[in-house]
Amino acid sequence: MLSALPKVSGKVFTVDRASSIGTTFYASRKRLARKLQNPRLARISFHTFRHWKATTLYHKTKDILYVKQFLGHKKLDTTLLYIQIERVLFKETTDEFTVRVTQKREEIKQLLEAGFDYICEKDKLAFLRKRK
Repeated sequence: MLSALPKVSGKVFTVDRASSIGTTFYASRKRLARKLQNPRLARISFHTFRHWKATTLYHKTKDILYVKQFLGHKKLDTTLLYIQIERVLFKETTDEFTVRVTQKREEIKQLLEAGFDYICEKDKLAFLRKRK
């Protein structure tokens, strides 16, 4: 039956999945903005999520070169914007960490699930930290 269909393109069904996801996203965004009576929600785009990921990645790592590589930017100047956004959004935070040391696998798993980052292992002890 599929062979009998006209061959207009290489696809059997011409519905583009990417545009379908976009259409669903924009309809949901519009409905949510109306429901919550917040017109700023209607301005959120897929690119907004890229900015948010880059900003939080910089906040977490404090490594602008890593963020530049993660985003695929050619120039560092393009990436420096995220430092300014991070300083405005997270101005009250410090570079202080809560550190946990353990050698039990179950406790390491629980700490990772709680948002701690694995740092290193020394003398059979695992060192994990989480920004305060």
